[in-house]
Amino acid sequence: MNAPATTELPVVVIGAGPAGLAAAAHLLDQGIEPLVLEAGHSAGAAVREWAHVRLFSTWAEVVDPAAEKLLAPAGWTRPDPAIHPSGGDWAEQYLQPLADVLGDRVRLDATVTGVSRTGRDRVVDADREQQPFVVHFSHADGREERVFARSVIDASGTWATPGPAGAGGLAALGEKAAADRITYRVPDLKDQAVRARYAGKRTAVIGSGASAFTALASLASLAKSDDGTGTKGVWILRRGISGSTFGGGEADQLPARGALGLAAKAAVDEGHADAVTGFRTEAIERDADGRLILVGEDGRRLDTVDEVIVLTGLRPDLSFLGELRLGLDERLQAPVELAPLIDPNQHSCGTVYPHGHRELSHPEQGVYLVGMKSYGRAPTFLAMTGYEQVRSVAAAIAGDLEAADRVELTLPETGVCGGAGLLDEPETAQADGGCCATPSTPQIGVGAPAISGAC
Repeated sequence: MNAPATTELPVVVIGAGPAGLAAAAHLLDQGIEPLVLEAGHSAGAAVREWAHVRLFSTWAEVVDPAAEKLLAPAGWTRPDPAIHPSGGDWAEQYLQPLADVLGDRVRLDATVTGVSRTGRDRVVDADREQQPFVVHFSHADGREERVFARSVIDASGTWATPGPAGAGGLAALGEKAAADRITYRVPDLKDQAVRARYAGKRTAVIGSGASAFTALASLASLAKSDDGTGTKGVWILRRGISGSTFGGGEADQLPARGALGLAAKAAVDEGHADAVTGFRTEAIERDADGRLILVGEDGRRLDTVDEVIVLTGLRPDLSFLGELRLGLDERLQAPVELAPLIDPNQHSCGTVYPHGHRELSHPEQGVYLVGMKSYGRAPTFLAMTGYEQVRSVAAAIAGDLEAADRVELTLPETGVCGGAGLLDEPETAQADGGCCATPSTPQIGVGAPAISGAC
């Protein structure tokens, strides 16, 4: 079947999360039809998986202007702008209504399996840029389908691909075999079944960012409750503890973010968690009773634990983009022009320079990675950054380069979001967290749960 003329085609948006739905709203504002393909059963499927966690940003900072403009005729009003929503609030009170307004432009249970130029693999040059994109996706029942697109915006995020326990970026030996006692998410301790899993148990928390802070604070809160006697956290750090380990504290311009580091510090100071520093996990073994033993690269063997919570960051899934010519930084897996602006060794959430379609472009014209996915492995993303990204990208696709280049963004500073590159240098390291919550109500960064410093 021949593809229709490119100008007649929609822009395919991959992912119906905050950035993806905002992209659809901005495209409509530009008079361009979007088609949003979402792998989950509902809009904001990834956000719903951390529904129990409260964002450290307020409603005023997590609603996209173009989306609000689209929602207003349907009678939607923004919740109290001063309130910090939970992930569940964000999904139910904003993302779902936005998807409802977009209607059949959003297709659920549609997992993208490949993107290419029509009739051209990544090797072929001939007439490449004149060919529309073709996007292959599968339905929940296994049916396969394809659609053609004038442009592709990948807002699929990084939630589905968490980092492993192994310090070298690969799963530790035995990690997969111990999967029944390992989770890669902050547990919802309000869920009684989940609570029973950790109550009275000894749990290792691997990671040094905001999610690790949240998990430590949650375990400490459980330890102080009537049904949590004996609960103990073991905080596994690949580097040492320095003055910035626990983030910005009271100096953070987002108070809720600063509180998270303070809550983690309190968990350690009050004896609800022990810190193990300079430990790089090489293997996970079982003892005769089925409990787990963490083995370090230096040969250290830690005392047994009942459970392990691995919170070592997220990474982009690039597997379905293999036939496109992407220009990605070799370290961060972010667009080449964007990478130096977001390098977590140099920048915090609040010191990222304003950026838009030019920094997000690739050798394959018409393809953009936006939202969390645009940051690759960098953990310092804010939702308002994603909203400004998609505004610029939509304008560029529409041909309004003046608007696309007019990128303006002011972010609250933290000065505490460092990155994995500094983990072995405790004397100079910045915390890769700083996105924070209180012990009683876990809070995270906007745009994604606070994994390894997502802000």
